[in-house]
Amino acid sequence: MIFEAIEDFKDAIPPLCALAGLDLGTKTVGVAVSDGLRQVATPLETIKRKKFTLDAARILEIAADRQIGGIILGLPRNMDGSEGARCQSTRAFARNLTRLTDIPISYWDERLSTVAAERALLEADTSRKRRSEVIDHVAAGYILQGVLDRMRHL
Repeated sequence: MIFEAIEDFKDAIPPLCALAGLDLGTKTVGVAVSDGLRQVATPLETIKRKKFTLDAARILEIAADRQIGGIILGLPRNMDGSEGARCQSTRAFARNLTRLTDIPISYWDERLSTVAAERALLEADTSRKRRSEVIDHVAAGYILQGVLDRMRHL
């Protein structure tokens, strides 16, 4: 089931379970996971996109291994808040994923998450090659951490 509001998503997920955050790109999917207490988001891996069934299988494998109780997809809104083709693609991915799992899914505005991730990696003096390898799952970590912080205040 897909929840537009984080408040409704929070009510739908089981207590004391980890969440996964996804940063969907055209070529990769960044994945981050939280701890069971939902305090800290940790970047996990970047999946090279092939086709939906393979991408979804890897995401659901991670969800099973880590006992994920909810999935957050970064919603790439335009800077003015409007939704373009990338948002439509993300929403289609979510709809297709709900056909394969009962794990609750919600969205989080991901504007500037990649910028923040890039800045953090630059501050950590990460090489250009290494930044390109980890940027997507670090951005997923920023997306997921935003949700965790918001849910603590609900």
